[in-house]
Amino acid sequence: MSDSLEKWLFDPTVGRLVAAVLVVAVVSTLSQLLQRAVTRRVEDAPTRYRARKLVTFVGYVLMLLGVLTVFSDRLAGLTVAFGVAGAGIAFALQEVIASVAGWVAISFGNFYTTGDRVQLGGIKGDVIDIGVLRTTLLEVGDWVKGDLYNGRIVRVANSFIFKEPVYNYSADFPFLWDEITVPVRYGSDWEYARETLGRGVDEICRDYATQSREAWNKAVLKYQLQEARIEPQITLAATDNWIEFTARYVVDYRRRRFVRDRLFTRILEEIDRSENRIRLASATFELVGLPRLDVEYAPGGAKVHSAYVP
Repeated sequence: MSDSLEKWLFDPTVGRLVAAVLVVAVVSTLSQLLQRAVTRRVEDAPTRYRARKLVTFVGYVLMLLGVLTVFSDRLAGLTVAFGVAGAGIAFALQEVIASVAGWVAISFGNFYTTGDRVQLGGIKGDVIDIGVLRTTLLEVGDWVKGDLYNGRIVRVANSFIFKEPVYNYSADFPFLWDEITVPVRYGSDWEYARETLGRGVDEICRDYATQSREAWNKAVLKYQLQEARIEPQITLAATDNWIEFTARYVVDYRRRRFVRDRLFTRILEEIDRSENRIRLASATFELVGLPRLDVEYAPGGAKVHSAYVP
């Protein structure tokens, strides 16, 4: 064995490099084995997802600590250089650092979790993954009317939680207040209309009111909230053109469009059965006739007479 090869093999730096590689390999193998065990043993999907994320994070931390431990005495003399380099890297990667800080805040600050419906940076959707740098959403809305998926997957930087409001539709109170308006013509039986609308809304939305009451009581204990009406209600307003009824009700945030469909279907059925006691109003204008123009020519010019068609 040559002197150069022997010197290279017994070089302390090479030994530390080999030790660092072994640390990374061992920790990576253990992390993968733990993830497989979690996948096999944990049946609940959200719990399994969080457990796999935790195992991955702990694995990265152990790798970093192991490598730093191996090179601890070598790195001691480079403290100043690392400090200067770290400051430059921090400035260049401030957005990345902010995203990592956002991930920590999301993980421990109860902003949202996987499965929640949120709005981040103007994007609304369901959270399907929370990474160290980005949150992945399955988008709803945009060119699709209603709160339905459009199929687009959007990744939003975690740093957004420090810059813009985070709207969570499903956190402590997974229900929404929604409203529909029904214009009714003057001359209709407005008392009957009010009673009919109230009965239909109550029958369709009663279960949501019951379910939301328990969630609202828990939210009142957690936050400084005033008492709010959960039960459906009908209000009336007289406008210049018609009587406007507004139905207000509580609905599951995932069922909003379907409940609106059921309500309007029920309202139309009740109007058909009312025998003109309830007549819908609209701002449609119908042109029923045009005036007839009679033109008489005279030597001095033309004279126009107009009369309605008989």
